[in-house]
Amino acid sequence: MSVNLDASGISQLALRLGLITAETVRECLEELGDNNAPATDMIRLMERKRHLTPWQGNKLLKGELDGYFLGGFRLLYKIASGSFGRVYRGDEPRTGQIVAIKVLRNKWTMDKQKVDLFLREGKLGLSIRHPNIVSVLAVNKDTKTGQYFIVMEFVEGGNLRDLLQARKKLGADESLRILEECAQGLAYSHARGLTHRDIKPTNILIAVATGQAKLVDYGLAEITESSSVQLKRQEKDENVAVDRTVDYAGLEKATNQKPGDVRSDIYFLGCVLYECLTGHTLMPVTKDRQTRMQPRRYMDVEDTLAKNGPTLGVPPPVMRLLARMVAFEPTERLQTPTQLVEAIQACRADLSGAGRQSKSPTGPKTLFVVEQNQKLQDAFRDKFKAQGYRVMLTIDPGQALKRYQQQAYHAVIIDARTVGREGVAAFNDVLRAADHAGMDVGVILILSEEQESWKAEAREHARGAVLIDPGVTMKQLFRTLNELTPEDDEPEEE
Repeated sequence: MSVNLDASGISQLALRLGLITAETVRECLEELGDNNAPATDMIRLMERKRHLTPWQGNKLLKGELDGYFLGGFRLLYKIASGSFGRVYRGDEPRTGQIVAIKVLRNKWTMDKQKVDLFLREGKLGLSIRHPNIVSVLAVNKDTKTGQYFIVMEFVEGGNLRDLLQARKKLGADESLRILEECAQGLAYSHARGLTHRDIKPTNILIAVATGQAKLVDYGLAEITESSSVQLKRQEKDENVAVDRTVDYAGLEKATNQKPGDVRSDIYFLGCVLYECLTGHTLMPVTKDRQTRMQPRRYMDVEDTLAKNGPTLGVPPPVMRLLARMVAFEPTERLQTPTQLVEAIQACRADLSGAGRQSKSPTGPKTLFVVEQNQKLQDAFRDKFKAQGYRVMLTIDPGQALKRYQQQAYHAVIIDARTVGREGVAAFNDVLRAADHAGMDVGVILILSEEQESWKAEAREHARGAVLIDPGVTMKQLFRTLNELTPEDDEPEEE
């Protein structure tokens, strides 16, 4: 029901609900010039000035007094909606941090199994941190409304399904890059005893600014016996059931495999790769559960790939990779995500031309150093200049990527001991930028013993190395750089 308020009244309502400040009210009323103007005029003005979102404004005009905040986070607008929950874009009012907030639907709050599944998803998310997995920041129950919610990292962009609907299909290089980043995320979670259990285009988010792929929704994740993830004893004792997607259940029933087999994730990631390359699905699309459980649906995939792949332009190296991902017999697939990462990298090298080396920057051999300690800055400058390097230094990890994009350098050393966790992100960003540009770059990340767990967040890459201190010496750095940088590009004197 719409409210019977004028401009002044609707402003006071928004102020009372904590959506705007008193200063905003004064400014907008002054600009509007009429306190008795229709409430709609004031709402649209505040939307144009971005004091309110259209979602908030429409709720106000309907007279809705609840649903603007959850656990201290402000809801801005709805991103997605499903039968299990809704996802909103939100922010933390004090810091302005943008987040995604997944809210369990009210109708499930009295269903203990659904609540347990939802909380389990949040707790699993809290236990894993990787550049290619969407981070969970908090999981809680709002004391005022009783709603359960999960706060997640917000990825500016859309999911892979949205991207494919807009572009129909992607090139081989872009598809393989997305695949490799997803495989890196799977390798990380698999090392901690987790499989994803719901690999599909809608669960792969693509950041609009960088193109980086991130897996989302580990809510159906299966915990293996070797898992390092610890859940509350209460959950284990109550044997909380975990819903599995029909496709996973159908594949594993057809191949007589237990749930939680990481090779199922590899299989369905192969299906995603094929769809990226061709714009077509490997299996017939149907919502009928009985049809989706038929073994023939999965057995026919290899024949479909062999028949349609070349016709639809899938390159031979990618055909070979796909065949190792979507083989019906699990023993014939790639066995682990780490093997998959290696196979993808080999495929990308094969596509670029056997034996062909990536391009190297021209000019004197240049080393970029990210270091905040003045004494270490001086040491890096003096030691590496003596080796014939042109040395550039910064204290800001973000400058590593910016400088590389402006003018590529040959190598970079990032000292996370002094620059912190942002150094890990810089390590990943430079390697990714070099891959996209088809360039060679040697990247070294130095971590302290206390930071050793961060190594899992760093990309595995032929041109990247992570060194743990103590034990990192200049001699070791020289040797590692020589291994990472092209042999045919010797240092030149300035």
